[in-house]
Amino acid sequence: MSDAPRKSFALTVAAIGAATGAAHIGNNFTTYLVGGLIDRYGFTPVQMGAWSMAETLAYAAAMFLVAPRAQATSARTLAIVATVLVVAAQAASAGFALYLPLLAGRVATGFGFGLMNSAVNLAAGRTAHPARAISAGIAVQTVLFAAVNIGLPIVGVSHGVAGMFVALAGLSAVLGIGTLLLPPDRVVPAAQTAASPPRAPIGADGWRVLVAMALFAFGSLAIWPFMERAAHAIGLPATAFGRYQSLATLLSALGNLALVAVVARLPRVTPLALALGACGLACALLTTVTDPRFFGAALILYNVSWFITYPLLLGLAYSADATGRLAVMTTGTWLLFQSLGSLGAGFIAQGFGGYQPIGPLGLVACILATATAWPLAARFDRARISAAPLLKTG
Repeated sequence: MSDAPRKSFALTVAAIGAATGAAHIGNNFTTYLVGGLIDRYGFTPVQMGAWSMAETLAYAAAMFLVAPRAQATSARTLAIVATVLVVAAQAASAGFALYLPLLAGRVATGFGFGLMNSAVNLAAGRTAHPARAISAGIAVQTVLFAAVNIGLPIVGVSHGVAGMFVALAGLSAVLGIGTLLLPPDRVVPAAQTAASPPRAPIGADGWRVLVAMALFAFGSLAIWPFMERAAHAIGLPATAFGRYQSLATLLSALGNLALVAVVARLPRVTPLALALGACGLACALLTTVTDPRFFGAALILYNVSWFITYPLLLGLAYSADATGRLAVMTTGTWLLFQSLGSLGAGFIAQGFGGYQPIGPLGLVACILATATAWPLAARFDRARISAAPLLKTG
């Protein structure tokens, strides 16, 4: 690779890292806002489950809105619009004390996150190896978030939940500037367009990917908005939870950097099954252990395995549909089923007086996701093995 393509790839990865960081601020830091709002205003778990669901439903709606227009959409333009919307909504939420205005702010924020994640998927889909680009972007994101996980709880202690809203608005603005490096091109190569016409049905392979992501998201992310509350219930304060989360995100960055190095040469089935199994096990441990140290270990396993599973599932989507439409729909499905999981977790927590049943249900869902994705991943593995001799002799 010459210096110019290498520099171009590095800038694209940096921009995708900024965009994926901006798109996942809600997924990573809403749990602190949930804890702060419960402490400050006394909202119930069901209210906070609905609040989190409103964000992720709006997130999913934005992605499903973009998906049919994937081939004609500029990733950079989406990122700029998303940044303006998210910064305005987060900053405005800092001044609200009533539930309904806070709920409206979450809808606006979630829609902005969805536009930004659409930009991530479209930009990655226009690179030579989308799963590698997604993994590299996640690595950049997780290094940054390791610092934020330490700093945000400190802001919360000093300035309350309003201070956390303002801090996250500022972070979105900074990352939004980084997305200006996204390539502006809107064109998918003609060969890819011919292979995957924009209006073609998603087909059985596409549905298999969507179902696998739905199960994975519903099971693994139901506990996410209440993660800090689950830690609090066993005596782990928010600042200590933030330190564990910071270490977990740093290790997730290392995991994704390793994935960047080897993903193009790996088979699909075994890494995907191992990552899904590890994530399901971590979910079960997070709501059943009572020792803070074991909780911290489970939190690390959860983060590392989740951030490896996600690009692997997206890799299946890109292989099934090269235009990026299915990848955008897959991420939208993730947010839709996280929304349902968050609301269900809120009802479970309120009905059972705790979070214990949620994690084992996540383990079951991850096992079902593995069973759903396995046949498609195995077929792609067989196709690559069959094509290898042709590539060597061609």
